[in-house]
Amino acid sequence: MMPGAIDTSGLSLRSDYFGDPLAWRAFCDLLIDIFGIDVTPLEMLGGPDPTCMPTGFFDDDGCCIANLSAFSMPLMIDGEIVRAAGWQSGAVRPAWRGRGLFRQLMDITFERCSAAGYEAMVLTTRHPGLYEPYGFKTLQQAHFSVPMPSHPVSVPVAPTKDPLARRLDIRDATDLALIRRVLAERTPVSNHFAVLDQSHMLLLNAWLSPSVSLHWLEHTNCITATEASTPDRLSLLDIIASNIPPLTHLHAALAPAATEVDVHFPPDRLSIHGGFETTPAEDGLALMMWHRDGTCPTGPLRLSPMADF
Repeated sequence: MMPGAIDTSGLSLRSDYFGDPLAWRAFCDLLIDIFGIDVTPLEMLGGPDPTCMPTGFFDDDGCCIANLSAFSMPLMIDGEIVRAAGWQSGAVRPAWRGRGLFRQLMDITFERCSAAGYEAMVLTTRHPGLYEPYGFKTLQQAHFSVPMPSHPVSVPVAPTKDPLARRLDIRDATDLALIRRVLAERTPVSNHFAVLDQSHMLLLNAWLSPSVSLHWLEHTNCITATEASTPDRLSLLDIIASNIPPLTHLHAALAPAATEVDVHFPPDRLSIHGGFETTPAEDGLALMMWHRDGTCPTGPLRLSPMADF
């Protein structure tokens, strides 16, 4: 095979196959085999994202050999709504690597997103060099933390005397309905950098991550996503609400004994005196963006882990 040539012999190129049960199952098998991630819980969470545009190669037996998907991922960037697409589920089975399959899938996905009118594209990867030739730039993600007072503010107690923060079970139909309702009414967690609509990924991430806890705070009409940490630290992953409550209220309801709060998204909408300590987030995973005019958000930012794709 000539350098740069693409060898697709024995394979069929397919697009938009999530509605085909056999192709969907083959796609799920690919993600399990390559990443150890089972996305079949989506079937219990309303199905795959209907905006998703998968493209892949299948062999004659219906096995999914390679895939790359794009989906609608509108972003709030510095107070402006950006029509963006997220790229995800990029994978090639080991025996088929080195044939140029993924390069062709990237070409097709880029063309499909451009034709659909997306003004930006976003992805996460451990191999940023694959995407730099397409104009993707790495965004520096940050970690935010702030000390909390030893005597947190009081918050109003509901007339029913229910706990201020009730743990939700995403596998419970009533709790799932509540989560869906609040998601449908949510506001971006940050004006600097946040996903506007991430319901499918948030539900899947909550389902797959045993370390993540969802709590319903009725007095602030919001749901929080937190991660297990030490008793003196509150790790705040996301806030799902039509109005973002002050951090002092969340601290008092979720972990009043915590003396430090770690925030995994830009904290510009969290009302609190004093500033956050900002340090680089170093987890080996690059957040990359392509924008049609070449611009990218600046300043400290972080994609909520609940929007991770």
